[in-house]
Amino acid sequence: MPSSDADAAVEFPAFFFSHGSTMMLGEPSAPAAYWEQVGRLAIEQGVERIVMMGAHWHVEGDHFEVATNPKPSKQPVAWVDPKKYINFDPNYDVDFAQHVLRELEDAGIDARPCPKFEIIHDTFLILKWMFPRGKSLPLVIISSNVHFDPHQHLQIGVALRHLRRQRCLLIGSGGAVHNLYRNSFSQAVFHRDNFAQERQPEQWALDFGQAFSDAVQYNSGPGLRRAVTRLMMHPQFRDAHATDDHFMPAIFAAGAAGAPEDEGKPNFPGAECWELLNMRNTQYQLGYWPYEPRVTEVPEHKKIGIAPPPA
Repeated sequence: MPSSDADAAVEFPAFFFSHGSTMMLGEPSAPAAYWEQVGRLAIEQGVERIVMMGAHWHVEGDHFEVATNPKPSKQPVAWVDPKKYINFDPNYDVDFAQHVLRELEDAGIDARPCPKFEIIHDTFLILKWMFPRGKSLPLVIISSNVHFDPHQHLQIGVALRHLRRQRCLLIGSGGAVHNLYRNSFSQAVFHRDNFAQERQPEQWALDFGQAFSDAVQYNSGPGLRRAVTRLMMHPQFRDAHATDDHFMPAIFAAGAAGAPEDEGKPNFPGAECWELLNMRNTQYQLGYWPYEPRVTEVPEHKKIGIAPPPA
């Protein structure tokens, strides 16, 4: 809870991150540098905890679950040496998980604890880059459910939006364009190179990626919620998302950053990369940081293909 009236006035941005393939965990990239910047700013500006919805944990039924395992094991990550992540501490916050459960229940959402939760790469991939010293800020993870009802998932973000005023970052980790069935895996399989682009992405990926960016950048407040939800009716949505799981975190983030009081507040695109030909990994900051710098930037020298500045 806020500790003072001054704290109550401090509001942190929400984020939507495109986590990409598993190989994003082991390879430097512009998004990885951006995530590190977000983590650094979170610490510098006084964030105390993180609440995330990922794409890979979805439960059966109409309910949602909140992880309550204090020491969740990590599920194996394909194509990444375990040495790169096995010792990372997600720093799971069971006490705050119980608080999140109560908040969801108070909002009329059927939310249940999951004491046997195992953490998946869609969340700890991001956190590992955000906190390179090996330990996350205290963390809570919320599931989606297999119905993938956008309005139901939106309400999770709506119910928790006020946590942004309680020194909490709300993060959705999914994908802007994420259709494994239409990616090209040859470079990754034969050369372990997920960033190789033998040709430009296909037109449907370019088009839906632009539609996604437009929806986020040119809408705010309740209009953001409507625009992001409406993308599921876009004629190229099914090309960009063969399944709905990687889009639900975007809906969650829009719920967390689309209240009437968010009207007029800008949303910012962050770093981006393409991998596996047709996977667009764009990052978005929804709202401002409370203190300068107000917008997360990627250090130019950390972008792929750019040499570091001279010493």
